[in-house]
Amino acid sequence: MSNPTPTADAPHRGVRGAVCAVVVTWNAAGLLRDCLDSLLAQRAPGWELSIVVVDNGSADGTAALIRDHYPSVRLVGLPRNTGFAHAANQGIAETTAPFVVLVNNDAVCEPGFIEAILAPFEGPDAEKLAAVTGRILLANKYRPLQPTEPDRREALVGFDGRRWVVAPDGDYRGAELVNSTGTQVTTSGNGRDRDWLAPAGGDIPSSDVFGFCGGAVALNRKALDDVGLFDDSLFLYYEDTDLSWRMRRRGWRIAYAHDAVVRHQHAASSGTRSDFFLRHNERNRVVVAIRNAPLPVVGRAITRWAGHAAHEITRGRGLKRHAATAGYVVRHAFSLLRQRKAIEAASTVRRRDLAHYLVPDDDANRGATEPSPPYTLATYWARRRQR
Repeated sequence: MSNPTPTADAPHRGVRGAVCAVVVTWNAAGLLRDCLDSLLAQRAPGWELSIVVVDNGSADGTAALIRDHYPSVRLVGLPRNTGFAHAANQGIAETTAPFVVLVNNDAVCEPGFIEAILAPFEGPDAEKLAAVTGRILLANKYRPLQPTEPDRREALVGFDGRRWVVAPDGDYRGAELVNSTGTQVTTSGNGRDRDWLAPAGGDIPSSDVFGFCGGAVALNRKALDDVGLFDDSLFLYYEDTDLSWRMRRRGWRIAYAHDAVVRHQHAASSGTRSDFFLRHNERNRVVVAIRNAPLPVVGRAITRWAGHAAHEITRGRGLKRHAATAGYVVRHAFSLLRQRKAIEAASTVRRRDLAHYLVPDDDANRGATEPSPPYTLATYWARRRQR
């Protein structure tokens, strides 16, 4: 098989032609090297691969690393950290290739990833295919945290409520787990990874999935030209869910490619318990629901957030973060409603026709995107009355 030689921007040759891999990075030179090496090692006959790295103002020598060790990779340097959404848009704008593959800087692509994630675009149902999301596995092996063990801040919480921690090398309890096979949206507007912490050797999920995960996805430029790029204002988190909503509303499909595998150092760049993560994740969950979701989902998203905020604030936690979320939503309320109206006017698919993709909320599971116990306002007041 021929090596897809990275070029500045490869010539288009029909369906099998140019593809550009875009990697957004910020102060992660150590992780970036493995990611780029895995992309450069890809074999995909007929595809001309170019690679663009968008550096969000790193101060760790990332630019020098690219210049000195990866001369075939195009570097787009930004003066400051503008967030994933804006940086990804800058990378997409750097190429005219008909397909753009986004890969997280803390992910390593398995052999055959590029060919597998592009294969659905050559299938019989490719005409309205907007995105193909890959199979993201956790890079480390994990073991379940036992009930007798103290809780650990870094533990990951599964759909069944079990907590998982990294297993030391040689630990027989260590299991290979799934990070994502696409994005789901719950009935309260929470975005989560499909198959989060499921065994990697489990059943193959449906190729039809509501949304894509921005950590490993191939995007069709025709769809981006139709619906637009990521929303810069989201900065980080939920930008893939937001774009998935807009694609779906315009009649585009999103598919899952089981053989397009990357291994991901989960939250190596930001951390799921950091104030930075919680602040953007919480705010963007509400914002994306207001703009895109059916009204009952919007109502549940707001009451769920408000109940959780009340629960935390009465325990002396999260006041500044929750106040910031409330302030943002109030200040931008009219703008968000205008955006909702504009999306509705441009849509070809009704929100109600996408309702079958919504999955029930499971309070035992917060997945990758909801690290703290969720509550509704009803739950909050019921517990207050019990005191």
